[in-house]
Amino acid sequence: MIISNTSSSKIALTAKVGYNPNGDLIWLLIRPWILIPRVIVIITTLVSLGIRLLFQGSSKNQEVQNQLAKRLLHTLTNLGPCFIKIGQALSTRPDLVRRDWLEELTKLQDNLPAFDHSLALKIIEDELGGAASVLFEEFPKTPIAAASLGQVYKARLYGNYWVAVKVQRPNLPEILRIDLVIIKSLCIFISPILPLNLGFGLSEIIDEFGRSLFEEINYEMEADNAERFARLFANNAAITIPRVERMLSSRRVITTSWIDGIKLENRLALERENLDPTSLIRTGVISGIQQLLEFGYFHADPHPGNMFALKGNTNNLGHIAYVDFGMMDSITEEDRITLTSAVVHLINKEFNLLAIDFQKLGFLSLKQDLSIIAPILEEVLGGSLGEEVESFNFKAITDRFSELMYDYPFRVPARFALIIRAVVSQEGLALKLDPSFKIIAVAYPYVAKRLLSGDTKEMLNLLLEVIFDQTGRLNIERLENLFNVISKDTSSSSNSELMPVAGASLKLLISNNGSELRKNLLMTLIKDEKLNTKDLKELIKLIRRVFRPSHLVHGIKQSLNLRTT
Repeated sequence: MIISNTSSSKIALTAKVGYNPNGDLIWLLIRPWILIPRVIVIITTLVSLGIRLLFQGSSKNQEVQNQLAKRLLHTLTNLGPCFIKIGQALSTRPDLVRRDWLEELTKLQDNLPAFDHSLALKIIEDELGGAASVLFEEFPKTPIAAASLGQVYKARLYGNYWVAVKVQRPNLPEILRIDLVIIKSLCIFISPILPLNLGFGLSEIIDEFGRSLFEEINYEMEADNAERFARLFANNAAITIPRVERMLSSRRVITTSWIDGIKLENRLALERENLDPTSLIRTGVISGIQQLLEFGYFHADPHPGNMFALKGNTNNLGHIAYVDFGMMDSITEEDRITLTSAVVHLINKEFNLLAIDFQKLGFLSLKQDLSIIAPILEEVLGGSLGEEVESFNFKAITDRFSELMYDYPFRVPARFALIIRAVVSQEGLALKLDPSFKIIAVAYPYVAKRLLSGDTKEMLNLLLEVIFDQTGRLNIERLENLFNVISKDTSSSSNSELMPVAGASLKLLISNNGSELRKNLLMTLIKDEKLNTKDLKELIKLIRRVFRPSHLVHGIKQSLNLRTT
């Protein structure tokens, strides 16, 4: 059972708002009657689990593995919200956790023990100023789901309008503060023996986790997040965001419109409802890429319990709904541009430039000699790319970087903790539904389309960097590579995408924003007041190859088919 009350003396913590690791540490150190028993429980529980995993983890007996999975679930559940959150993260990592354990760990998402219903009713009354039986036309006696931080009721407001009412667990801030202090202290103590060269970044990452948890339990902030997220996807028919009922929401209670869908966790369940898992994956991944590289604001907890499949299909993309907007984060414009640049440099195998990207992002010190880093990146990442973009995925990156961080001066900046979590969770979810899925095969075509469209100033600057070399000469090979990536795009009807992208490129070329592009093209085509016929011929050949009549006809047919389906 999830821990609830620990001691009445910790009520002093309730008044605090937000995460305060130093203050909480001092508070807990002068109250050993709270600290010592909890430390003993955590250490003995984890050591007991560790011993069992050590001796039985390699067993080929399926029954033994099933029992281990149940023991892992039971342990994390009993240790409480902080540890449940760790388990939720593991439940989306098929590269780290045995697949037969993943099914058990997914129960941590919304299949946990509920807290007492009378307490939930009391919290609703205290927070909203009225009894649930008065505020709602119909309110159930039991929750429909219980998660680590709260439980959800399916209630009716009026007519046939159903809502989800999420009520926070009692004493949650106090429980989180105590466990976060202990977790941080234990991690710092054992960090020297961990097989990772995380350095001082480990403490910062835990603090980032703590801050995000305290933002997640502020339901007023979650309501703001949901409405901001909804505005970003307002014109996207494939993405649904529930509507917040502000009059029935507060710091510990949030009410939103009910989402009637299927959780994105079981391929067979989706197929039974005639939903295409692959098209749903595309939607989830593309929306995730948009959040990171375009909007700069992203859902940091995209696990199966927070994403639902809906009926419908728009332009070969399935319809999904996001819920639970407690764990959100932003990424700066500078980081967005650098991340986009890193994707391009990675695919083009420009490892010198990729090393600079890592330095800008903070994965390498500004004083680091990059001449020794570029060959390392080429050795570790270049081989993973293979001959095709589609052979590469984020799992390959994280696996190889685990090796790099031990032997070389790489570290994880604290601000990237949630970004990495979001990307890894997104790919983990996709791999559960389709083990052959490659996230970069969707990410790079998206970047290529944005580059060729030049829809923002930063995209235009990056396009100029990509298609012109350091001497200002047009790089036909790179330009062709961008078009080829779009034509091979597995996330859409590729040939039908070429014409809109080409149209956007032409529009950019003749617009005011395209003055720098026109200037560079003229400079590369005219050298020493003479027409550079070689580059001109290569450019004409490229246009003929990419936009040959057979491609155009096929693209038009695909566009017509999409409009009639």
